[in-house]
Amino acid sequence: RGWDTKMPVGAPIVAYQPRARFHAGAAALPFAASAAEPPSAFNATLVRSAKDVFAGTMGGVTVTLLGHPFDTVKVLLQTQPANNPIYKGPLDAASKVVKAEGFAGLYKGVTSPLAGQMFFRATLFFGYARAKEFVGVSPDDPLSYCRAGALAWVAGSLFESPIDLYKSQWQSQIIKAKQTANYVPEFKSVGECVKASIKHSGIRGPYQGFGATLTRNLPAGAIYFGVFENAKNYFASRNESGTATDLQIMAAGGLGGFFYWSLFYPVDVIKSAMMTDKIDPTKRQYKGFLDAGSQLMKQGGIKRLYAGLVPCLLRASPANAGMLFTVDKIKQMLG
Repeated sequence: RGWDTKMPVGAPIVAYQPRARFHAGAAALPFAASAAEPPSAFNATLVRSAKDVFAGTMGGVTVTLLGHPFDTVKVLLQTQPANNPIYKGPLDAASKVVKAEGFAGLYKGVTSPLAGQMFFRATLFFGYARAKEFVGVSPDDPLSYCRAGALAWVAGSLFESPIDLYKSQWQSQIIKAKQTANYVPEFKSVGECVKASIKHSGIRGPYQGFGATLTRNLPAGAIYFGVFENAKNYFASRNESGTATDLQIMAAGGLGGFFYWSLFYPVDVIKSAMMTDKIDPTKRQYKGFLDAGSQLMKQGGIKRLYAGLVPCLLRASPANAGMLFTVDKIKQMLG
């Protein structure tokens, strides 16, 4: 006969609870509620990384627009022959370039560094943010910023070195044009220079002088970020708000840029000599870093290794102050 559905009098009423078919399903029950929760750690990392890349990119634009005219003069003074110099000093070099080519002449070759600096600085500041997390930086450990800075510049150098090579090759043609009345430029565009370097040396072509870049960047990069961060922390500790003001951030950036260039400038001169050497390895003047340094010393002693220092330092503080301020401010605005 049919089932008796009557409940005994006084029996407790128990809500029906179906048995879970899979034990793992019990853990998945809260999933719907998690949609309103904060994003996962992975998504948070992606967002932070995107902010670092964007801030670094804008920093690259800033440092290029502010610093390229000074950099043009620096390269001209660094690479001119010591026994028969074309320019008497930075002002003479700048005035001759402007007279011959207009103000735009100071921005000659800017296409490569502008595009390249955007990628380079994006990589640098992305790498620096990750390096700070890896090292575990703290105001109580001033050297922690130096360690993070050195790590960041290892990655940054992979982008910076090719940019410097093609920029230096392009700018050095100005000097050769001044030396020879009927000079025909070796490259009509930066693209031609890129093709020639790969044709002669393959994948190693864009990294002509890379050893010199690393020799400069590892110690200089450690000091660069170390000085900037510690100066900013010092200013912040003396303010009631606990944060550095805009002017103080720019001052800290200017200090970082000044020490970066002033302490390791001779290495940069050697790097410039190697990067303005022939693209064809069989026609190069310098066999390597030490050989380049030795030949430059023979040309003019220790003074030769400081050629172009003045325009470099004039560029270092404002350009790096602007760049680091831009990066810091954008990251603050993005949260």
